[in-house]
Amino acid sequence: MRSSAPLLRVRELSLTHADAAHPSPRDVTFDIAAGEVVLLLGPSGSGKSTLTLALNGLIPHALPATMTGTVEAGGVDTATAQTSTLSTRVAMVFQDPDAQIVTGTVYDEVAFGPENLLLPLAEVRARVEDALGRVGLWERRDDNPDHLSGGGRQRLAIACALAMGSPLIVLDEPTANLDPQGIDDVYAALADVVAAGDRAILLVEHNLDAAMGFVTRTIVLDRDGRVVFDGPAAEIIREHADELVAMGVWLPAATLAALRLRGEGFALNPLPLSPDELAEALRSSSGVRVDSRDGADRSSRPVGSAGKASATAETEPIIRARGLTVRRRRTEILHGIDLDLEAGSLTAIVGANGAGKTTLIQALAGVVPPPKGQVRVDGVDPGTASPRELAARIGFVFQNPEHQFIAHTVFDELAHGLRLRRSQASRSRAGLTDAGLTDAEIAERVEAMLVRFGLEHKADVHPFLLSGGEKRRLSVGTALITRPRVLALDEPTFGQDRARASELLALLEGLREEGTTIVIVTHDLQLVAEHTTHTVILSDGRVHAAGPTAALFDDESVFAGAGLRLPALQRVLAAHHRAVGS
Repeated sequence: MRSSAPLLRVRELSLTHADAAHPSPRDVTFDIAAGEVVLLLGPSGSGKSTLTLALNGLIPHALPATMTGTVEAGGVDTATAQTSTLSTRVAMVFQDPDAQIVTGTVYDEVAFGPENLLLPLAEVRARVEDALGRVGLWERRDDNPDHLSGGGRQRLAIACALAMGSPLIVLDEPTANLDPQGIDDVYAALADVVAAGDRAILLVEHNLDAAMGFVTRTIVLDRDGRVVFDGPAAEIIREHADELVAMGVWLPAATLAALRLRGEGFALNPLPLSPDELAEALRSSSGVRVDSRDGADRSSRPVGSAGKASATAETEPIIRARGLTVRRRRTEILHGIDLDLEAGSLTAIVGANGAGKTTLIQALAGVVPPPKGQVRVDGVDPGTASPRELAARIGFVFQNPEHQFIAHTVFDELAHGLRLRRSQASRSRAGLTDAGLTDAEIAERVEAMLVRFGLEHKADVHPFLLSGGEKRRLSVGTALITRPRVLALDEPTFGQDRARASELLALLEGLREEGTTIVIVTHDLQLVAEHTTHTVILSDGRVHAAGPTAALFDDESVFAGAGLRLPALQRVLAAHHRAVGS
């Protein structure tokens, strides 16, 4: 029999970070019962991640924030109970998996929590084997976590939460760094966890396509951090889709496509939440033909074309790699990469987890210096160039924004690059265009960047006190502010709400049209289809395929051969376009 007492009880909860002017979230009240899978939605900055930190007592015990209201986990007040006690009631998976990895092997990392509960050794071993098996890491149990890919470390963090056996599991963006197969594996494991009916899950997630078949309920926060909707997930999304879009909340890709098709006259009622539902709705609809230039076509075809990109191409590619081989310790990650990237292109690097995507983009940008003579970027060799020479040509945005923050305020973080270039002007040979900027001109450019990324009210806040989405926007702003010819971004839309992600992608397209060459690493193949001119597919550290995005997406087998699959929405819309075009 399922207990009638909720696993989690939140009443009038408001949380205010140090130096923040207003609480976020604000006056939040809800319960979570056993068997529920609750999706927490809201625009970036609404307090979703902050809210999760209060559920197991990290706020107020470990993090500087003012808390009003109450949170009870399993009947225990989180404000007064010890965090060790609360860990047996609420297990956490953070947005950044590196923030919770503390040991030297994958096995030890998962065993760490159960061992601290003083469980019998046999029970610890059973929990570790079960948890690692669920996320596909049992065969790597003796590896150092540092040797896993970003997606691998995310799966490790989820395994740690599963091994704790807590009735409530809280996950903040658990699939952000996973390939499609990894996403399926994670949700299959989580579905098994709640199937017995004695556990619950609270999920903060932007990838709703995979989540919609799993969640039972959604809670939506507005920009002020207040609960505006709470109810069955499908009902909330269908009945309030327009309001959610206006708020900047992510919706399933099929729902967004259906909203665009509604604007072209298709009667799609009720709104589809999955590609299969969209396909059925399109088969059932009649009347209006969709022109090849309309919004639906933009959902299934990349913005830009090979011809457009080629028109801006120079005689020599702006980025060239020949025989690029990168090793980490004794392991060879990239094997003889040959690659040309045209000036003015927007290129996506994609591949399954562990394919070498982040290593490749870091080598091209000189973040991890490649061997001498194997890479050229805008006329310089990242293997021998000085940091100043590289910074004048290429801006880099890390997968984890915190890895590049050095200043004490958001304003100073943005201003740092411009101030540094000015101070180096007298001895630089890099032809810096910003060398003569005055303090007033620097302040003007910083203010414009703050407004562009919705950070104007955070100028005096420490970067580490921003939300995950705000940190991502700041990291992109710091790379953009010096206006380099090449911009490289590792998972640029991670942690962004729908409105900010769309704004960022529009900004990147605008920069490309102005001549900036852009390279991104992403797991989001729908993003790749809609926004990039070229795609590089990696597999096991080698180039599996490369070329214009439109051409690659015409052949699904190219992606399948690299362990990837096209988004279901992409296949549905492509079939629809073929049908209406016949």
